[in-house]
Amino acid sequence: MDSRKPDEEEEIVHDFPPFLRTYKSGRVERFMGTDIIPPSLDSKTNVQSQDVVYSRDLNLSSRLYLPKNINPDQKLPLLVYYHGGGFVIETPYSPNYHNFCNRLASQANIMIVSVDYRRAPEHHLPAAYDDSWTALKWAASHFNGNGPEEWLNCYADLGKVFLAGDSAGANIAHHMGMRYGEEKLFGINVIGIVLIHPYFWGKEPVGNEAKDSEVRLKINGIWYFACPTTSGCDDPLINPATDPKLATLGCNKVLIFVAEKDFLKDRGWFYYESLRKSGWGGSVEIIEAKEENHVFHLFNPENENAKIMVQNIVSFICQDKP
Repeated sequence: MDSRKPDEEEEIVHDFPPFLRTYKSGRVERFMGTDIIPPSLDSKTNVQSQDVVYSRDLNLSSRLYLPKNINPDQKLPLLVYYHGGGFVIETPYSPNYHNFCNRLASQANIMIVSVDYRRAPEHHLPAAYDDSWTALKWAASHFNGNGPEEWLNCYADLGKVFLAGDSAGANIAHHMGMRYGEEKLFGINVIGIVLIHPYFWGKEPVGNEAKDSEVRLKINGIWYFACPTTSGCDDPLINPATDPKLATLGCNKVLIFVAEKDFLKDRGWFYYESLRKSGWGGSVEIIEAKEENHVFHLFNPENENAKIMVQNIVSFICQDKP
């Protein structure tokens, strides 16, 4: 017998418009990032994609992207991509991410592994970090051409690996770089990291953050919602500037994108300055898109600034091609 009160199902516990809402019953209602597009051969870019399980225990997959017309003997740089969505919404299978990866794989002539990971609140952090690392280890398992996925065996140059992500995915990409720097995952060589509008934060405002207390409270709330065990908004997971090991970031170069109208812009700049001052030996570059907002490139890919962003990512990756 159902012992719930008649109205218990609709009693709201958390409400984060326009992203999601949770109810006392445990039901999670997501308002964004729920559309899914299947893998395909994209007629516009001539990039083929497929979904491949990287964790059978958790039934988690990655979407792989491979340009169609490549030399069978050619090895391509590998980009491991982590989607955004505040750790609570979106998937690699949404039209925005699918189209972005098709475009990037085509223009850079690279292979992409776009990672699905468990989301809060069903799975609080560090689940997303753990899954993302598992996916990177899965990719590395193909180092001798004898891994479980033929595309990676045949076409991925694991000596030229890049990590990337947007928003919460950029946060994840940073932390995968940190873990790689600490553990030096056997089988791959991470050269660079691309952070698009990274979701970093902090207890004390920087730049213009103090001007809108309501937005600050919202960002604080989402972080605590995704990571209830956090030590706070100066936790190195959300504020890398507080990490005493920041200088051990495991790559040679970092490219950061920020957007002028994005409330997280100043955090991107703060990360840039913190990394430069940390003693890390690599090179870091930051590019700001004027008159743009958070992850604008996903929603308006034909925007001129979105095209410039892709061109800059392509240049960043292709600098390391022979």
